Amino acid sequence: MKNFCFVIVAFTLVIASCSKGGGSTTVTPTPPPVVVAEPDIAFKVEVDNKEVDYTTYTAALSASQPVNVNVTTSPFPKDGVTIDVTVKKDVDNASVFSDTKVGTVAATNPVTINNLLPGVPCTATVLVTSKTLDPVSKTYKSFSKTFKIARK
Repeated sequence: MKNFCFVIVAFTLVIASCSKGGGSTTVTPTPPPVVVAEPDIAFKVEVDNKEVDYTTYTAALSASQPVNVNVTTSPFPKDGVTIDVTVKKDVDNASVFSDTKVGTVAATNPVTINNLLPGVPCTATVLVTSKTLDPVSKTYKSFSKTFKIARK
């Protein structure tokens, strides 16, 4: 009889411990974060507060010509930009001038092109590269413009 009572108590406990399990909560997955691409690089090159004509020669009056590289990217890259300016002779592609401004966060960036020789046509290349990695393309966005320059 003791065993019979023990089996009934054990059986009751086993049945009481079982549940239907219908009380589970639904887990809503969280959406992935929105990734915003860095804006494309935009800038203009100015001489005497006017944008250069990229199709004709800019006349320099001396061996040095000040220019402004105005970065118009909006919003401006949070880590700044690197500005590379190179000038090469058209006749033999020999380097006349180069300058690099690393990590600038200014919209207006003055550069003085030096070593221009009288009557020697040259091509200036301005390359602006973002220092902020684009999360979409996984690259550093850049853009370049060229213009012709010659000293009178």
